[in-house]
Amino acid sequence: MIGLAGAGNARAASVGELKRILIADDEAHVTHIVGAKLRRAGFEVRVASDGEEALREAMESPPDLVITDLQMPYLSGFEVALRLRKEERTAGVPILLLTARGYVLDPAELALTNIRHVMAKPFSALALLETVERTLGAEGMERRAA
Repeated sequence: MIGLAGAGNARAASVGELKRILIADDEAHVTHIVGAKLRRAGFEVRVASDGEEALREAMESPPDLVITDLQMPYLSGFEVALRLRKEERTAGVPILLLTARGYVLDPAELALTNIRHVMAKPFSALALLETVERTLGAEGMERRAA
């Protein structure tokens, strides 16, 4: 099931045009909490409950940022990141990967993707929001400089 909601405020405006976020996690409480926090901050949020749904949604309407859990049904968050990187429409979409505490990803594998940050669960919703804003702000600056 994909949810969609949006609102505008100063935080979203501070990162310019970059404001559409896709959250992919098979744990409904995670997507609910993260989605609510991001919506309150003024971002448009779409939600996918597994990797296949996330990939399909991202391909149909490329977001400005993907937040995905590593371990999900059908496709892992890492597999989603690999596939998005290979597609022209989504090759530049930054990804924030959520993972179980203690799970380590190989830096060489991460280099094959657009995973910009890895956050261990449990995480602070405020820390996640700050990471989202930093990532979108940095992406916006890179695009303007290009």
